[in-house]
Amino acid sequence: MKRMVQLSLVSAVAMSMVIAGCSKTEQPSPQGTAPAPAPKDTKVAEQPQQKVKLTMGSWRTEDKEAYEKIIKEYQKKNPNVEIDFKPTKNTEYNTVLNTALQTGGGPDIIHLRPYAAGIALADAGYLEPLDSIKGMDVLSKETLSAATGKDGKVYGVPTVFSSTQIFYNKKLFKKFNIQEPKTWDELIKAADTLKQNKIAPFAFGSKEGWIISMTHGALGPASYGGNDFVKKVTTGQTNFKSKEFIDSLKMMQGLTKYFPDNYVGLSMDDMRNLFVTEQAGMMVMGDWEIAVMKKMNPDLDMDLFPIPTAAADKASVTTWVDGSFSVNSKSANKKEALKFVEFMTTKEFGTLVANELKKPSTIPGIESNDPMVTKIAKFANSISTPYMFVVHFSAGNPTTKVTLETSMQGMYLGKQTPEQVADEVQKSADTWFKPAAAK
Repeated sequence: MKRMVQLSLVSAVAMSMVIAGCSKTEQPSPQGTAPAPAPKDTKVAEQPQQKVKLTMGSWRTEDKEAYEKIIKEYQKKNPNVEIDFKPTKNTEYNTVLNTALQTGGGPDIIHLRPYAAGIALADAGYLEPLDSIKGMDVLSKETLSAATGKDGKVYGVPTVFSSTQIFYNKKLFKKFNIQEPKTWDELIKAADTLKQNKIAPFAFGSKEGWIISMTHGALGPASYGGNDFVKKVTTGQTNFKSKEFIDSLKMMQGLTKYFPDNYVGLSMDDMRNLFVTEQAGMMVMGDWEIAVMKKMNPDLDMDLFPIPTAAADKASVTTWVDGSFSVNSKSANKKEALKFVEFMTTKEFGTLVANELKKPSTIPGIESNDPMVTKIAKFANSISTPYMFVVHFSAGNPTTKVTLETSMQGMYLGKQTPEQVADEVQKSADTWFKPAAAK
């Protein structure tokens, strides 16, 4: 019996050697131990990462090329993720997005309008809270307020600041011996000189309402007093029927002689074309246009200056958070979408945005390779005033911001006076706005 057991053991050992010889393992096992699993076999057993496709919605059609470059950089470390940046025309974006969300659809990653419009989507339950993702602590509470819901949770990653200032054509200024204006009177003098030389002083059009409120948001503080007025109107110490605010509307009305012919029918595209083809000497515009204009005319020699006032030391630029990126609460690929918006809190993303979009990043300490963007960031940190109708008065139905736009369009058509515009704006604010306690 003992001999039979020994023979069986010998046979078993022989059989194991045969099997080992047929396997992929090239190194022999230590004597008396079972063969260790081969590293190659373990790797083969792992499942390959599944490809995930995300859609990314936005109103920034002009940013498509820049975001595609940013996405490619992200994919170098995340090759399993495909992100399709699919922007919609800015004037149609809100309607298209809201319709999609109401039917359970919409992009995985959503570009939120700043403040009230974006917050409304969060309050309606369409967005995923982002408080738990890494990196949110690098952003200030004031910056995060652009995407903070009524429940106190943050629903979007603010990526860039926007700033409005006056862009000017350096070649035309030099040709007509115009110095960069330091006061309001010098600005008007520059406009007169350009007009006398058959150049449109300002590239401006009132066809699109947002252009009107943005231009007023930039130039208005020179009349109504900037931060001091904003504090008073938001705390109930004054309102939009005040002399200061009406004066800002009269100023906008008085500038019409410096606008292009048929300005009431001109769109943003028309304005841009006038400026990049050097038919207009100045344009009140946001920093987002830098990259667009440089692409259209690489030889355009342009610079910018803050909005001057009566006093030379009171110039300002108007700033706000220009949108945040959020995650659709109904996304089928929520994990990967959250990972991408987390990437948006990093310095790597902030640097890519500053260099590709030519806009100041919300990430502290980010510098751009474009001197104009660096100049804008410097102004934004030292002489800024908030875009009042975006930051504080973009609620209501229609919003108070939209009421300002439509009323001013009426003013430019000769159907309303500045006083009537101010009255309409105040009526709108009275339907929803509750002044904060004065501090």
